[in-house]
Amino acid sequence: MKVVKIVLGIIVALTLVFLATGIVVKEVKYTVEVDVNKPINEVFALFENPNTLKDWMPGIKSITTINEVAGKVGSKYKMVVENNGQEMTMTEKIINYTPNLKITFEFDSNQMLKTDDFNFITYGNSTKIVQNCTVEAKGYLMGCMFPYFKGTLKDLSLGYMNDFKKLAEK
Repeated sequence: MKVVKIVLGIIVALTLVFLATGIVVKEVKYTVEVDVNKPINEVFALFENPNTLKDWMPGIKSITTINEVAGKVGSKYKMVVENNGQEMTMTEKIINYTPNLKITFEFDSNQMLKTDDFNFITYGNSTKIVQNCTVEAKGYLMGCMFPYFKGTLKDLSLGYMNDFKKLAEK
C-alpha cells in the first residue's frame, strides 16, 4: 500500500509540474545556423524563391498567395503543411524584408504563432544563415508541451537548413 501511495504521489507531482509549465513558460526560443558555400546574393535569391521551397521543406503541400505587397513586407500566403501524416493549414506573413540581409516570417496556425527571423551574413564567397525562432502556443495544453519539445523543434529547423544548404551547394 505504501508503494502505491508513493507512485501516485510521483504521478501527481509530475502532472502538476507539467500543468504549471503552461502558466510559467509563454514562449520557446531557439537559434540554428548553417554555412553555405555560395555568395550571399545567390543564397538569398534561392532562399526567397517559392518554387524551390518544397525542395528543402518537403512537408509543404501547397502555397497560395493571399495578398502580395510591393516591397514584400505585409505579403500573406496560405500554406498547407503535412507533418507526421497530418495536414495543417497556416498563414505566412512577411514582417521584415531586407534583400541579402534579412527576412522574417510569421506563421499563424490554430495551435501556434511562430516567428522565423533569418539573417544572412557574408563571408567572402560563403554565407552564414542564422535562424532565430520564437514559438508561442495558442492553447494552454500546447503551452504546457512546447518547452518539452524545444529540442525537436530545433532539430526540425536545423534539418530544413541543412537541406537548404545541400540544395544551394549543388
